[in-house]
Amino acid sequence: MKNGLEDVIAAETRLSDVDGELGRLIIRGVSLDRLVERATYEDTAALLLDDLLEVPAAAGDLKTRLGRMRTEVFTHVRAMDEALLKLPPVDAMRALIARLPDGEDFETVLRLLAAPAVFLPAVLRMQREEKPVPPDASVSQAADILHMMTGRIPSAEQTAALDGYLVTISDHGLNASTFASRVIASTHAGLTSSVLAALSALKGPLHGGAPGPVLDMLDAIGTENHAKTWLAAALDRGERLMGFGHRIYRVRDPRADALKNALKPLVATGQVDRQRIALAEAIEKAALAILKERKPDRPLDVNVEFYTALLLESLGFPREAFTGVFAIGRTVGWIAHAREQLLEGRLIRPKSVYVGLLPLAA
Repeated sequence: MKNGLEDVIAAETRLSDVDGELGRLIIRGVSLDRLVERATYEDTAALLLDDLLEVPAAAGDLKTRLGRMRTEVFTHVRAMDEALLKLPPVDAMRALIARLPDGEDFETVLRLLAAPAVFLPAVLRMQREEKPVPPDASVSQAADILHMMTGRIPSAEQTAALDGYLVTISDHGLNASTFASRVIASTHAGLTSSVLAALSALKGPLHGGAPGPVLDMLDAIGTENHAKTWLAAALDRGERLMGFGHRIYRVRDPRADALKNALKPLVATGQVDRQRIALAEAIEKAALAILKERKPDRPLDVNVEFYTALLLESLGFPREAFTGVFAIGRTVGWIAHAREQLLEGRLIRPKSVYVGLLPLAA
């Protein structure tokens, strides 16, 4: 038995491959670095969903239909009440998604792709006692998310940065939330149920809830010349350095570089706090040096959380919303895996080993 199913193969997939030794992520035959350079969120969604739906999900058509669906699901924002607004944003978003009908058709897919993109900005605004901004069906998913959150038309650089983030985290092998999606799909419960199960897994701090503490670390360190002292003290206390190390990657997480590159146009055009970025880069350099010194036998490098936190903060998302933004991008991966499991897999029913007490002999 392998606790946590470490190295246990539970599915065959054509969707993504995570190579932890080489630090490589392939999505549907395309390496992440090339995908981020060339593809929008809509392109990536069409790529992941290709041949898994009865209706082909061509990128151009997907953008148009997804825009219309955002307008349709916006009507559910009216169901937001005082009790939901007291919840963390990801929980309020999940409650609204639970209102959507279950199904397996293309309309269900579109609805589930549109819903988190609409619900999260609406929740954030209403929690600030601001009126929700209706979707604009004519723009891309990334541009509309930013507009619905801030009420302002985003710059091209801001839209491209969020687009790059949504592409980067669209799929990542058989992680905890994706496995949850496939388990539910194997019961034929429906795609909404699969997405809700995956979102519930994602919100755990050991999976999708970690980017926020990266900013807490930056705030605590404060200045570049304080980085080495603070990091050393944290390690002396046995604490984990947030944004470093990964369960799978033995080298640098390729998503970290993709997101660092996505930040560069914002830095170049002065749309981000350059001192904040300089502090982060100094902390990254100091952390890698001290981890190499303290833990030479453990490959600990930058992971996706580090630059996720910086990018989302730069775009104006509050840190309590980071898990919800992650869900917006990952939902297409959850759906693709659910469809693949439904079409090609069986009911997932692993075995357990009983280690409890046995009844006494008569």
